[in-house]
Amino acid sequence: MQIEQIYTGCLAQGAYYITSNGEAAIIDPLREVHPYLDRLERDGVTLKYIFETHFHADFVSGHLDLSKKTGAPIVYGPTASPEFDAIIAEDNQVFQIGDVTLKVLHTPGHTMESTTYLLLDESGKEHAIFSGDTLFIGDVGRPDLAQKAANLTQEQLAATLYHSLRDKIMTLPDDVIVYPAHGAGSACGKNMSKETVSTIGEQKQKNYALRASMTETEFVSEVLDGLTPPPAYFGMNVAMNKTGYNSFDNVMNEGMHALSVKEFEELADSSDAVILDTRNPNEFYKKHIPQSINIGINGDFAPWVGTLIADVSQPILIVCDLGKEEETITRLSRVGFDNILGHLQGGFSSWETSGKETDTVKRITAEQFAQEVKIGEDKVIDIRKEGEYSAEHLDEAYSKPLAYINNWINEIDPQEHFYIHCAGGYRSMIAASILQARGYRNFTEIEGGFNAISKTGLPKSDFVCQSKVL
Repeated sequence: MQIEQIYTGCLAQGAYYITSNGEAAIIDPLREVHPYLDRLERDGVTLKYIFETHFHADFVSGHLDLSKKTGAPIVYGPTASPEFDAIIAEDNQVFQIGDVTLKVLHTPGHTMESTTYLLLDESGKEHAIFSGDTLFIGDVGRPDLAQKAANLTQEQLAATLYHSLRDKIMTLPDDVIVYPAHGAGSACGKNMSKETVSTIGEQKQKNYALRASMTETEFVSEVLDGLTPPPAYFGMNVAMNKTGYNSFDNVMNEGMHALSVKEFEELADSSDAVILDTRNPNEFYKKHIPQSINIGINGDFAPWVGTLIADVSQPILIVCDLGKEEETITRLSRVGFDNILGHLQGGFSSWETSGKETDTVKRITAEQFAQEVKIGEDKVIDIRKEGEYSAEHLDEAYSKPLAYINNWINEIDPQEHFYIHCAGGYRSMIAASILQARGYRNFTEIEGGFNAISKTGLPKSDFVCQSKVL
């Protein structure tokens, strides 16, 4: 028996590859399936089942393409109702993979179809659970995503999750390994650990939601406390996972369509496409195509695209570094953005050498900022997350998280100058590009963000450990 966690940092997502005696199972696969197919061929094993822990909200699973290419059936837990052929397992039903067994444990609460798979080894010993979004390391799945579909309140879903954890998971032996679907950085929980593997016993000791003395009322209150609104694309990803989607191969073929400068400009002018520039923000600010949005590929690219562009049907034109075309398309497809019209042939340099108009972002160093800002008089906008701001911030700075820019942007006076920063410059350049695309020009972005600002002599709030904030 072999178990491999295939972790994708950009999505903070874990897929699982299990093999035993010539057969394999894959749990919660990513959208692009060719790496799995290559691995199956290299290992000389047959894919017997594709297991889904639930209808994912934060990424599009590769279950459909993988099933079509291998013939392996897709398995969901009880109450799931996909609009394609799948095995809807019963609670406690078992599936054999070589010499090992996966047992279905229906664990509703995050969603009503949420299921944990218990792995029994060759001797029948309870070895590991694949807990999906039911149990994370240090946290549990948020119970507010499936309210409409389940016709339940978030309080009722949280109460359901409380019993799933205590009746199905906490009763397992302490040495059972926990393999969750996500780690720190995912929006599917609020307090996840950076660790991606644990045990039942360790989680009983360290996970706030598994306290032995915890009542249902306490659990509901603590799990729901501090939840921020889910990103807008979550519901669209659920729908794609439930109803189906365009083949990844087709999405890649469309996105890899190289457009000349003339073709690119004509498409931009004739459609409502977003020009998505995925270059490093340190390059974007110097020169870029007017009205383009910068979300750098070397960061939490896909989640920010999903959060800020939101509508997965939005047409997109790509500007990226040479050789990054396939990676950009792949990472967009992982969160359901399939309507890619093509990419600029030759990258931004082809636009620049053709003599087309370019734009810039006004950026200054933290040292320059420290010299010119007047604390208490000038407006400073901190776009980091609430927890980052609460931990420490510049005196008199306003907290306006990037995730909510579509809500607060209209509160900004376009005639009043303001400074904008994040932690290191990645997110503030995203914000700067959105602001300029919507006509806001009277602002200055700070290079290096709060990390650099904190090294100047500017007054800051007292530091508070973020774990205490949570």
